[in-house]
Parts: sequence; structure tokens; C-alpha cells
Amino acid sequence: MPTLTELLEAGAHFGHKKEKSFPRAKQFIYTIRDSVYVINLEKTLEQLEKAVTYLKKEISAGKTVLFLGTKSQAKEIVKNTALNLHMPYMVERWPGGTLTNFETIRKSLKTLNNLEEQIKSPEFTKFTKKERKRIEEKAGKLNLVFEGIKDLNNLPDVLFVVDTAKELVAVKEARKINIPIIGICDTNANPDIIDIPIPANDDSKNTIKIILEKIEESLEEKKEIKKEKK
Repeated sequence: MPTLTELLEAGAHFGHKKEKSFPRAKQFIYTIRDSVYVINLEKTLEQLEKAVTYLKKEISAGKTVLFLGTKSQAKEIVKNTALNLHMPYMVERWPGGTLTNFETIRKSLKTLNNLEEQIKSPEFTKFTKKERKRIEEKAGKLNLVFEGIKDLNNLPDVLFVVDTAKELVAVKEARKINIPIIGICDTNANPDIIDIPIPANDDSKNTIKIILEKIEESLEEKKEIKKEKK
């Protein structure tokens, strides 16, 4: 787990202005300075520990965690964490219905996989230049959005979200079909709709990085212990 000092140095304690904050976020507030909420980092650590414990249990049981973070500060970090844990991710945008209309999404994934197979095939060179370009562009557009979930054959078991206010559509979809949600919640988000909210400054790249790195380290450690037992 990160230390309080590490979180403080990352700027994890900076919330939003009082008028832009969600009333229920007060349970995670330490104080207010110059009309800006200061997050209680002891609560951050407490919630992060809960999240790690839950994720360890789920991943040990072979469950799938979908990592989501489309804001610029989060994209690369979210993608790398998911890849290192061999989990699916979405970092460009969240198409409405990704969870609640998964069958339609699965058709798009099948189309993408078929196009990529077509591009790899020796027969592809026999297509006209115009036709090759059309196929490559279509595959490129689909890949931009769905790259991280190409191998997702079923709905994920858990949704991990960076910035639950920004990704509210995804959060609502997960809640609708009872997929547990873990999320980094700033003071402008409603923590009550997240199963395990981690209160922290989700506008800070350093904060996102330190939280996801610690989660990754803890889960990788669990994997190593599991390997040793086999």
C-alpha cells in the first residue's frame, strides 16, 4: 500500500470546490481550505485496502475485471495496468450499451476480429487498393474503441473505474445489471453508487498512477504466491 506521505506528495488530497462537490462525498472529507475540499487520505488508504482485498479474491476465483479510464491523465496508466494483469480495458470512449447491450457489442468485436484476420490473410493483397484502404480504415476505427476488449467473450465480473463522475454512463450500466464497481471518486462524484469508492483526486495523473501501481503490485504478488503453491 502507498504511504500517507506518498499520497500527499501525489496530490491525492485535493478535491473540488465546495459548490462543485457531491454532498455525500463529505464522509471522505478531512477539511475545507479556500472553499476547496481536502480529502481524508486515511480514508483513501482504508478504501484502497478494501478494493485490493476484493480484487484479490475475485481474480483468484478466475473473475474478469474491466478497467475503464478515458480521461487523458488516465488512459496510458489504465491500459498498462490492465495489460500487466491480463485484463480487458477501455480507454478511448465508452459506447453506450457496452454492458447493457453486450450482444450488439459482441457483434462489433466479431466484425473487428474478422477484418483483422482478413488483413493478415495472403488473399488481402489481391484486393484493390481502394478496397484494402476501406477495410483497414473500418478495422482501425473499431480497434480504436474496442482494442482492449477484443477477447472479452462475456460480460466482466467487476468494473474498475477512474473518475466515476466522468464515466457515469458506464457506472449506471454496471449498476443496472449488478456488476460490482470499484472506482476512484473525487469529491464531485456520488460515492454511494460505487460498491468500493476510493476517495482521491482523479484529476491528478500522479494520484491515478500511484493507486493503480499499488493495486497492480498487490495483485501480481497474489499471483506469484498462487504460482508457488502449485
